[in-house]
Amino acid sequence: MILSVVVFAACGVALAVAAMLVRRTDPEATVTSLFDRMMADRTVRVAVLLCWWWLGWHFLGGQTTEASLP
Repeated sequence: MILSVVVFAACGVALAVAAMLVRRTDPEATVTSLFDRMMADRTVRVAVLLCWWWLGWHFLGGQTTEASLP
């Protein structure tokens, strides 16, 4: 449980840091342009994919597998 919370927090921190780095180059950037710039980097795309996979696995997949256990 603690590991899940730590990983979730790390994903949030990584997203905030990436947003701050993009904001540093263009302080007038909109949210859409921030995501466009962040997603242009392959490393960020992989990190976002892993965060979504982790969230889905723990919150969606875990509930369906627990419900099917005898």
